[in-house]
Amino acid sequence: MELVRRADPQLREVVWFAVRCRALTLLLQAVFNLLIPDHAADAFSPPQLSEPGPWDVLVEWLLGGLSHWDAEHFLFISEHGYLYEHNCAFLPLYPLSLWVMARGVLWPLQRLLRLRSRLLLSAALLNSLFSVLGAAALYELGRVVLRQRRVAFLAALLFSLSPASVFMAAAYSESMFAFLAFSAMWQLEKGQNWLSGLLFSLASGARANGLINAGFFLYSCSKRFALQLQEGSGSTRKLLPLWKQVLSLVSSAALMSAGIFLPFALFQYYAYVRFCGPGTSLDYTIPEPLLQLARDKGYHPATMDGAKPPWCSQRVPVVYTYVQDIYWNVGFLRYFELRQIPNFLLALPVTLLVSWAAWTYISTNPRHCLTLGLERSKSEEEGKPRDGFCCPAAFVYVVHATALLAFGFSCMHVQVLTRFLGSSSPILYWFSAHLLQEHEPLLWSAGTDNPPPGRSVLGKSPGSCGKGTPDNPVVRLLLNWRLITHLSKSILGFFLCYWLLGLILHCNFLPWT
Repeated sequence: MELVRRADPQLREVVWFAVRCRALTLLLQAVFNLLIPDHAADAFSPPQLSEPGPWDVLVEWLLGGLSHWDAEHFLFISEHGYLYEHNCAFLPLYPLSLWVMARGVLWPLQRLLRLRSRLLLSAALLNSLFSVLGAAALYELGRVVLRQRRVAFLAALLFSLSPASVFMAAAYSESMFAFLAFSAMWQLEKGQNWLSGLLFSLASGARANGLINAGFFLYSCSKRFALQLQEGSGSTRKLLPLWKQVLSLVSSAALMSAGIFLPFALFQYYAYVRFCGPGTSLDYTIPEPLLQLARDKGYHPATMDGAKPPWCSQRVPVVYTYVQDIYWNVGFLRYFELRQIPNFLLALPVTLLVSWAAWTYISTNPRHCLTLGLERSKSEEEGKPRDGFCCPAAFVYVVHATALLAFGFSCMHVQVLTRFLGSSSPILYWFSAHLLQEHEPLLWSAGTDNPPPGRSVLGKSPGSCGKGTPDNPVVRLLLNWRLITHLSKSILGFFLCYWLLGLILHCNFLPWT
């Protein structure tokens, strides 16, 4: 696989830095989970149906912080299936992966660990793997799009310290989604449309916001067609081949978009059959403790007592939107309440950063944005397009991130914006790397032995002395914290504070993003 090319020392450093960050994250969550008592949160907490053994207790001590909040839903679905209606807010690819890992790869441990413990161990292993592969995929994507290796390198390193790191480590689908989405974007940039479509399709089976990724295919087809129209004279182009070309592009875009929507549509059909179909009552298969939990909490098991949920009678029965509406109160401007001000403050850093990124790109490329990037610029015609964050190829990614920001800010629980954007869009990392590279003098001398004037004492990052090993700019900045600019401190402070606070709060059932 090209992700681990040994010829690229920067890619090796990205992978090893990601591995070290994942290991440190798992260690810190274990320490914080042991030292700080869990908060008694009103969250989904199903009873365990089997008594834990001594090895189960050890796994819970070491990895229990990864099983809180929504992670309980993923673990529950992996163990019991979609038993309750509100479980359908969580798409099946990630819990299915945990199930395969726990019952397949970790099957030899069944005499030592119950299924719950094997699922938790599977989550820790899989998410660590997906996080490392996601960092590598982001690096490769950045190299192709930005055409600046330093910025792509720095962005991939920042991904390993993501403000959403706790969700990349916990039993959530964010790390899987980030890996699939970034890999799909990379393959699309390389012209591997079918492989990209497969990866985008898998991503939409992990998280519902993967559906918006169909826009990348639609834009790619539109841009290709628009640029082809601008090549040559219209009088020399035959009408029939042009229409054939249009039909080919439209059919290709429609087919790829349908493939991306297919996993989500199949899951809605599965939920309809399970909760709305005749003769599917599962009362006799549900253990009594789980039935009692449903009675106590008002949960709705599949066709309990023959009663069908209201969404079954809708013209287009989509359980996902119903569950988000009824159980999580997700809707346009519903979160705009005075008591939610603390959550808006939690989302403020990522909101400002992505908004700043969009404004920077638009103000730098006004004509390119007005023409939606469908007009070939003079620099492109000359074969010398702008590189870096403000390059023409980054346009669709800026639009994607802005759309996610607008939707998340107005329609979702706003505090989840950090992990929502951190796992879905490369813009958060590209723009942060762009700002650091443009405004931090310590990075201007990266790769040289001459420090900037007046700053003669520079810390070297561990591993930078090895032959062929590139200097790690993130570690370099952290070792010289007192010398870096206020902007660099703000960006790195945001990443590090949210990384640490997430581990402390989320892993102990305290409210977080």
